[in-house]
Amino acid sequence: MHSPEKSSPPMTASTPYVPAQPRSAHRPSRPDLPGRVTVAVYAADPVLRVGVVQQLRSRPEVDLLDGADTERAQTSLVVVDGVDDDVAALLHRLRHNTATRAGLVVGTLGPGALQRVIECGVAAVLRRADADQDRLLHLVLAMANGEGVLPGDLLGKLLTHVGGLQRSALDPRGVSLSTLTTREADMLRLVAEGLDTAEIARKTAYSERTVKNVLHEITTRLQLRNRAHAVGYALRNGLI
Repeated sequence: MHSPEKSSPPMTASTPYVPAQPRSAHRPSRPDLPGRVTVAVYAADPVLRVGVVQQLRSRPEVDLLDGADTERAQTSLVVVDGVDDDVAALLHRLRHNTATRAGLVVGTLGPGALQRVIECGVAAVLRRADADQDRLLHLVLAMANGEGVLPGDLLGKLLTHVGGLQRSALDPRGVSLSTLTTREADMLRLVAEGLDTAEIARKTAYSERTVKNVLHEITTRLQLRNRAHAVGYALRNGLI
């Protein structure tokens, strides 16, 4: 296998993946097939590109574009081993193309790479090891419908990261999303709805004394003046 020439663009969606028979005989471009999702495939390694294209080419739901047509593809798949500066540059370029949504089919994501690709505007991520025909098709159709796709473990990392950003944006007292227990948050929501102590007790099946103690604990711990202050504080900080 010969390596790509150094002078070649690092990522292309060019003609090597087009079937030998002219596409127009079987696959008209998007204006003739409004029901199909148009797809451009980018990869520095032609083997990776051909592998993904072969998976999608037989599916009637998609229409593969090449050459100048790639600029108007509804979805763009970037197929890579990992995320480096060249990949990030391509993703940034695709982000500025309002006609397309970009998905990443990647071998491995190193530390910090998930945040980086999301900042580059990637709408969906699929590991190459999982990139069979059905998953690739699901990725393409989901992006075309405006949805995002992430493997479960990456979604967990993303939520943790977002939670960290949210906590760091809260006030200097160090309040966090975990400051209120579920019971405390439920009671504050009921206070926000205008319920008094007796009504909250009936709603939650706690005694009135317990309700008073819980609400007192909230106001004392967060150094607030009263229930109304606690409700306002919790709302401002996204705690309820």
